[in-house]
Amino acid sequence: MASEIAVDHREKALALLKADADKIMKLIQVQMDNLTMPQCPLYEEVLDTQMFGLSREIDFAVRLGLIEEYEGKALLDMLERELSSLHEAFMKK
Repeated sequence: MASEIAVDHREKALALLKADADKIMKLIQVQMDNLTMPQCPLYEEVLDTQMFGLSREIDFAVRLGLIEEYEGKALLDMLERELSSLHEAFMKK
């Protein structure tokens, strides 16, 4: 029973972190669709703030033992790659 609860908490933690990463992606996509320059200070500030917040959430979940460190790193790496792809696509417009 205790292991089932641990698995449930782990799955919930991963789902919440992935949902927060998706929110960042949507926010950045909206900004990129509406900005003339992706290097705008507001764009950079939002990106930095959101990514920092997510990294702190991930660190907290790792420290609680809800997720493994490699899972958190993989989530951040994936998000950074996608954000880089969005930026490159915007620059090609």
